[in-house]
Amino acid sequence: MTLLTIENLRKSFGGLKAVDGLSFSVQQGEVLGLLGPNGSGKTTAMNLVSGALKADSGSVRLGSHELVGLPSYKIARLGVARTFQLVRVLGGMTCSENVQAGMAFRAEPSFGSDAAREALQLLELVGLRHAADIPAGDMTYIDQKRLELARALALQPKLLLLDEWLAGLNPTELQVGIELIRQLRAQGLTVILIEHVMDAVRSLCDRCVVMFAGAKLAEGETSQVLSQEEVITAYLGAPHA
Repeated sequence: MTLLTIENLRKSFGGLKAVDGLSFSVQQGEVLGLLGPNGSGKTTAMNLVSGALKADSGSVRLGSHELVGLPSYKIARLGVARTFQLVRVLGGMTCSENVQAGMAFRAEPSFGSDAAREALQLLELVGLRHAADIPAGDMTYIDQKRLELARALALQPKLLLLDEWLAGLNPTELQVGIELIRQLRAQGLTVILIEHVMDAVRSLCDRCVVMFAGAKLAEGETSQVLSQEEVITAYLGAPHA
């Protein structure tokens, strides 16, 4: 079943076409890789889906719901959650409070003792149970990324957008992160993954969409897409073929 449908999506900044007629769909329970070189429009596309930016034209549908034109908090309540390429945590609040803040924006908000208990469960899931009462601003960058994921999961999303969430992890942390995403997928979560770590892309992604200069360059099953000459030329480079 198709969960997300993007049709002819466009966003320009002055004369720069950041997203130029982008179209693709995502199936429920799928992990889709959104790839491309820096500046190709991947994060802008994710911002359009999540409501962080308003599209100039085109359509983004989550099931039967049109998302274009909706504010980000309404999109979150419909079931879209995300992490950011540059981590955004509430530094003056504890890790537990950060996660509980996410629960206020889901379809059925949770507060008080119930929210606190669930926050601990989500922190345990991402390996931060021990840090529940530590201010988020005191955490390492990698742990802040884990916290941001826990906060996104607190929204109980149907669709999770991960913007280079695995970037910067050491080899051991990377394997833990890959396994966590597999676990989320096994629970029925649909994921769009922006990632430059090709081992993770090959391990996790059923299909990939490759962007170049704001437009879709290629789409298909992961191994086939990554072997296409135009993709290698535009993004991966011969050593990664």
